[in-house]
Amino acid sequence: MATRRSRLAIGIVIVAVPLLAIGGAGVKQRLSVGGFVDPSAESTLAAERLEAIFGTASPNYVLVATAVDGDVLDSANTAAGRGMVEKLEAIPGVLDVVSPWTLGELPEDTRNPLRSRQGNKAVLALRLAGDEDDQRHTAEALVDSTGRQGRFEVVATGPAEVSRQAAEQAERDLVKAELIAAPLTLIGLLLVFRGWRAALIPLSVAIFAVLGTFCALSIIASVATVSIFALNLTTALGLGLAVDYSLLLVARFREERAAGHDVDHAVRRSVQTAGRTVLFSAATVALSMLALLVFPVAYLRSFAYAGVAVVLIAGAAAVIVVPLLLARFGHRIGTAATVGTAGTAGTAGGDVFWARQANRVMRHPWIWVIGLGAILIGIGLPFRQVDPGRIDDRVLPEAASARVGADSLRHDFYLVDFNPISVVAPWIGPDDVTAIIEFEVRILELPNVYRVDSTQGFLGTGLSVAPTDYNERFRAGPQDGTWFDVTTWRNPDTHEAEELVQRIRELDTRVQVTGTTAVVTDTVEAVRSRIPLALAIVAVTTLVLLFLMTGSVVVPLKAVVLNLLSLTATFGALVWVFQEGHLAGWLGVTATGRIDVFTPILMFCVAFGLSMDYEVFLLARIKEAYDLTGDNVASVAEGIGRTGRVVTAAATLLAVVFGAIATSNVTIVRMFGLGLALAVLMDAFVIRATLVPALMRLAGRANWWAPRPLRRWHLRWGIWESDPIESDPTDRRASTTHDLHEGNLS
Repeated sequence: MATRRSRLAIGIVIVAVPLLAIGGAGVKQRLSVGGFVDPSAESTLAAERLEAIFGTASPNYVLVATAVDGDVLDSANTAAGRGMVEKLEAIPGVLDVVSPWTLGELPEDTRNPLRSRQGNKAVLALRLAGDEDDQRHTAEALVDSTGRQGRFEVVATGPAEVSRQAAEQAERDLVKAELIAAPLTLIGLLLVFRGWRAALIPLSVAIFAVLGTFCALSIIASVATVSIFALNLTTALGLGLAVDYSLLLVARFREERAAGHDVDHAVRRSVQTAGRTVLFSAATVALSMLALLVFPVAYLRSFAYAGVAVVLIAGAAAVIVVPLLLARFGHRIGTAATVGTAGTAGTAGGDVFWARQANRVMRHPWIWVIGLGAILIGIGLPFRQVDPGRIDDRVLPEAASARVGADSLRHDFYLVDFNPISVVAPWIGPDDVTAIIEFEVRILELPNVYRVDSTQGFLGTGLSVAPTDYNERFRAGPQDGTWFDVTTWRNPDTHEAEELVQRIRELDTRVQVTGTTAVVTDTVEAVRSRIPLALAIVAVTTLVLLFLMTGSVVVPLKAVVLNLLSLTATFGALVWVFQEGHLAGWLGVTATGRIDVFTPILMFCVAFGLSMDYEVFLLARIKEAYDLTGDNVASVAEGIGRTGRVVTAAATLLAVVFGAIATSNVTIVRMFGLGLALAVLMDAFVIRATLVPALMRLAGRANWWAPRPLRRWHLRWGIWESDPIESDPTDRRASTTHDLHEGNLS
């Protein structure tokens, strides 16, 4: 098509660009800031019951009001505070407001839990209706309620406000990352492709990949929740894979031109070999991303939608757009001077440096395997201590108002009463005093419980307060049951608080528990329980696809093991920094003692897919050489010589893109960008350039071993790279079959 109907193909491409741009316009407005919870979890169902029956919810928006003068409970400040509460309750989306002025009269010896130690600050805990996107819209409307409000200076925090500010910060950071990555990537493209015409090729593919994915996400968002954070992955992978695939095709085109072929023949040969590798690689990466669909959390599923779309569109664009451009402008794109010299004595064809590096490694393979293996294992050891959890306000910069408000809650107040554990008891009537008191006592007997609120007032350690108007919120219809608020001595993100949630659930099988701590507990469990399935999907699909490509069961197993080793080292480094706090100050992040539960899973699927991307590039050339020569050592050296510069250049450019994302002021985005940058660089320079040739040298001809039935199946149905474009491939396959009958392990 590229060589014979180029005008028609170019016309189709030109028409497709504006159509994709129109289809993807306004994609940000269709995406969600939520999707972080399991919709089928007990905590989610309990929250829905609270809102539907009792017209309330777990506190999800908090205002910290600092009195300009006097104590917050002074008569003047009390009047002003009650007026502020009335205004807040009148805002659509606000279910109710709990404040120190609305708790009712407390005994003299009972301190008001929503009043600060110094008495100059008050907490207003708001319960917002709807899902996370509804809460964000309400939080946006509440912005006018912050700042100077009469006798108070007010700052907002809480889950809804943290989510809102994190999303807005991530959007600003995405623009900043693009401004950083764009010029650096352009310079890198000019250096790598060695010419402005060739450098424009990956940009053309990237335009299709990104616009096409925006269009796909707009459609998917109409039927499913898609997180706005998926846009970060779309732009990074769109450009990165465009560079990968374009570089592979252009490098092969230049090799064919250097061999003396005309442009049309070089284009056809490049598509048949490198183009087939591109599609095979895209399928491998897409299947790795598909594993994210096994998780019930929309946030992770969003990255599957975005990842699969951008990978498949980038692969399709590469084998359509790149050949068109090469057919039109290939005679102006360099040949031998841009791909390195041909093979010399003692080296394989391709780039002399990388061929020599491969031979250097294969002369002493045990040293490289043991030495680098020990280093990677050592770097990965901190991953054993990983403590997955969910993000809190410390994901934001220290100067962010939601972070300032949360820091005030931690330092100025005695307890986190604004974030209780809500317990729904549908079998207890709201006026069944005996059953309510009995259940409260059972809860108070559990470790780390300070107070329980119900229709019967406030009951706690050394505390017994009669019900006030505030306690009417625990009542609905006589057949609807009741619910309790449990206040713990522990912060909601601690293991002690999570253990308390589990103990409350064990009190009665009919109980439903929600609140921040319960949501975190359920989310972590939902992710953990499906990790084995996701890993199995990635491993099995990778093994099957690499077998189709190589006809070996050894090479795919080696690839999976090396990828796991590389990723474990990357995760170990992230735990060392983001969980344990080493270098955290230098990187400008706050270590919380936990790692966001979603990020390692997301990084695994993305980084594993990218690692297999480079593995496919390398194995395709090694297998091509081995099919023709049967020499394992020479084939490995030639494969690395042919792909070394392609893989390392592509990884470096992709690391630049991910590094730009790592400049984000949102910790989870920074960890995502930094982790992927480390993963692709480690994979390209450590795994592909050293451990792969070392292990393949040690395995020798056993690299290509497979049981006889599988060998015969692969001969008939496998994927081959060495088919001459205008000859009968059965000639080469016949020789391979002869080798098998002679006992050749290939």
